Amino acid sequence: MSNVWFLENVNLFKILCPHKFKAYKDSHNFNYYSKNDYIYFEEDASNKVYLIEKGKVKLGYYNEDGSEIVKAVLCKGELFGEKAILGEEKRNEFAQSTENKTSICPIGVSTLHDLMRDNQTFTLKIYKFINFRIKKLERRLQMLLFKDAKTRLLDFLGELSEEFGTVCSKTGKIKIQHPYTQKDIANLIGTSRPTLNISLNELKEEGVLNFNRNEIILLKNTPHVS
Repeated sequence: MSNVWFLENVNLFKILCPHKFKAYKDSHNFNYYSKNDYIYFEEDASNKVYLIEKGKVKLGYYNEDGSEIVKAVLCKGELFGEKAILGEEKRNEFAQSTENKTSICPIGVSTLHDLMRDNQTFTLKIYKFINFRIKKLERRLQMLLFKDAKTRLLDFLGELSEEFGTVCSKTGKIKIQHPYTQKDIANLIGTSRPTLNISLNELKEEGVLNFNRNEIILLKNTPHVS
C-alpha cells in the first residue's frame, strides 16, 4: 500500500512530497512520451488510470467530420483515465502528450480498487475528484454550446482564477500564473488562436486585464470573474 500517498498528495490535493515520490518512482514503472504521442485512443481498453509526473496531456475526441474537440489539458500531478475506476470498458476519448519528455505513471484499475477497499478516506477522495472532473467538463460543454468566444474566455478566466489565482496584497488585483499556452487556452474554449488574441486584447483595452505568456492579471471584476 506504499503508493496510497502518491495519489492522495498529487494535484488531486495540491501537495507532492518529493522524498516519498523518489521512493515511489524507484519502485514503479514510468512511461515517457514525446510531443504528439498518444497515451491511448478512443475505443482502447479502459483498464488503467494515469498520473502525470512531468509534461502535459491533452484529452479530447473527434467529431464525425474529423474535427478535434479538446476536453481538458492536464499538467504535472493530475490524474486522467479515471472513468476506468467506475467500470468503463473502452475509452471514449483520446489522451495525447503535448510536450516532449512527458513522464506518466500508469496504475492498474485492480491496484486502485485494492487501495480503495483498504482505505475509506482515499476512496472518498477519489470519488470527490471524479465528481469534480465530471462537473467541470459539463460546465465546459455548456460554455462551448451556448456562449460566444469572448464570454467563453471570461468563464475560463474565472476557472483559472479559482485554480491558480493569488490576490496581490498591495493592489488587491488577482494574479493568475498558469501552465497553459495560448494554443491550450484556445483549444479549451473552442476557438482559434487569432480569435483568442483578439478577445484578450479587447479585454486589455477595456481595462479588465493585463497578460503575458504565462501570467494574467485581473484588473477588475466581471460577472464571470470574481
